[in-house]
Order: sequence, then structure tokens, then C-alpha cells
Amino acid sequence: MSVDRSDPAVPVIRVGGDLAYTTATPLRMEVDRLLGTDPATLVFDFTELQFIDSTGLSVIVHAWREGQQHGSTVQLSAVPRFLETILDMTGVTGLLARPVGDGGPATGPQGQPTITA
Repeated sequence: MSVDRSDPAVPVIRVGGDLAYTTATPLRMEVDRLLGTDPATLVFDFTELQFIDSTGLSVIVHAWREGQQHGSTVQLSAVPRFLETILDMTGVTGLLARPVGDGGPATGPQGQPTITA
């Protein structure tokens, strides 16, 4: 995990490798710390994500919930297919998805779909 704070209003958390039980707690702590600064948007960049379990998924839901309380938007960028499937199957996509512009999906780096809450 790394954090890009080049734009303080839109910090980007790059999540790579496995987002599972052993790595979820440090990520959740970073989410809480960043949302404590009341950014306009908090971005998760999943370009290098290889695996996610239910604990990792709970961090995404936690970020959305805390973002709502802080008035911050949570955006998922470069979402891999396997994560899209998990988000759809668990109903989290419906929780996060919001229309963008003309109602079409937003895109991130290399035209990857993004999910915004």
C-alpha cells in the first residue's frame, strides 16, 4: 500500500498484492487517518490488486460509510474484473455506484472503470 498526497483534496491509496485479513487493518487505519483530513474524494487505486477477501471488502464498505460521515466521496479506480464480480455479488456495487456525467461509467487510468460513491 502506498499513498499519493500530491493533491491533498484527493489522496490516492494504491492497493497492491493481497487485501486480506493480514493487510486490512493497516489499510483501514490509513483510510481513517486520511478521511480525518476531510478530503473531497478518497481514491482507491486497485491497478496492482491480486486478491481480496471479506476483510478487505469490509475496508471498502468502511471507507464508504466513513466518507459519508465526513462528506467525502470514495472512488474505486482500476477495478479488476474479479473485484467487480465480488462487488456485484455482495451488493456493494449498488452501495457505491453513482451516475457520472451522462450516467455512463467513469474511467480511470488506461480507461479502466471506476466506481464512485
